[in-house]
Amino acid sequence: MSETPAAPTPAPTEGAGAPTERGGRGGRGRGFGGRGGRGGRGGPGGGRGGPKEEWTPLTKLGRLVKNGYVKSLEEVYTHSIPIKEAPIVDRLLANDKAELSDEIMCILSVQKQTKAGQRTRFKAVVAIGDRKGHVGIGIKCAKEV
Repeated sequence: MSETPAAPTPAPTEGAGAPTERGGRGGRGRGFGGRGGRGGRGGPGGGRGGPKEEWTPLTKLGRLVKNGYVKSLEEVYTHSIPIKEAPIVDRLLANDKAELSDEIMCILSVQKQTKAGQRTRFKAVVAIGDRKGHVGIGIKCAKEV
């Protein structure tokens, strides 16, 4: 009788406590390694660095600006269209050869009462414009200044 080689034994599964593909650790915990980015700003793998992608508009006004149907901010203001994307202003001001400047108007400290005490956040008010009659205002609250 000739002996046939024995079939290789299968590797233990994740539940058996063997190292898994997630960073070489056993168990179910995710930890912090082996996952890449978290999918926040810039998508998975982080958002900073790398080649800058071309702007893909999300609104109808954005598509009109990108295709060249709207050429100035006056056309947007005439029809009272809200500007929801920053690249719209960048593209329209690039047509007019204008440069933006900003001024921090105020920074306020706002607090929320919680069970554990108070949570302090900072609210910033910023005015931005091209010093040729176009002015915008930005208001945002964040944990840090």
